[in-house]
Amino acid sequence: MNATWRSRAACRGIDPDIFYPASDEDAWEAKAVCDTCPVRQPCLEHALAVREREGVWGGATERERRRILRQRRRSA
Repeated sequence: MNATWRSRAACRGIDPDIFYPASDEDAWEAKAVCDTCPVRQPCLEHALAVREREGVWGGATERERRRILRQRRRSA
């Protein structure tokens, strides 16, 4: 997968620990960064494609990404 989107990500240079919160309720800080990111969608698609199991990617927590994948399977 082409990952040139990473060079434009809003999270570059930010402490990666905020993207690995202890719970979904603690993910607000990471999601706030993602909300301003110009490459949010490619980031999310990457996480879905590789089945990323931890962290916030593209503004979605692990639980939210699982839900997205289930919804996509149902509508396919």
